[in-house]
Parts: sequence; C-alpha cells; structure tokens
Amino acid sequence: MNLMSVDGYQARIEYNPETDQFRGEILGLNGGADFYGSNPEELRREFRHSLAVFLEVCREQGLEPRKQYSGKFNLRIPPELHEQLSLEAEIQGKSLNALALEALENSLGA
Repeated sequence: MNLMSVDGYQARIEYNPETDQFRGEILGLNGGADFYGSNPEELRREFRHSLAVFLEVCREQGLEPRKQYSGKFNLRIPPELHEQLSLEAEIQGKSLNALALEALENSLGA
C-alpha cells in the first residue's frame, strides 16, 4: 500500500490509469476527505489543502476530526483456532489477550 503523511495524518494513495492521476484518501477521519494530483508535489499540496478544508469544517461544526477508538474489537475465528491460541497462551503463561496483542503488534513491526 502506498501511504503519504502530512502533519500527523496519513493517506492511502492509488493510481487511476483512466484519469492518469493519483487519488489520495485521508485515513482515520470522522468523514471523508480525498484529493488528486498528477505528481508527488501536486499530490502533497492537494493533501494539505483537503486536510485544511476538512479541519476547518470540523472546527466550524464542533466535530472531532479523527475517529475515536475504544481499544476493543471483536474477532471472529474458527473454534479450533481459538482452542489452539488459548492453549498456546497457557503454555506461555500469558492471557489470550496478551498473546493476541503481541501478535498484532508484531504484524505492524512494532
């Protein structure tokens, strides 16, 4: 995945061969904000502009611009995998949550 960062915000960048432009979508917002550009400089400039407009609208409407996360989510896995993971956590002397957290952090290279 191609990412671009500006002022602590990240955007996923995709190329559209039909328009011969790059499209960016700012991630983690409480709404949608995208931008387009033909080259990296134009893309970054439009990213900054789109972000500024989005943040201004949020200020005007009293909205939090970033999504809020509780730190909890449900994960659906096959019962057999659940059993194997629970046993592995016991073997390692960890909770299932600690084992899962460690695996998720490792998947991000953290």
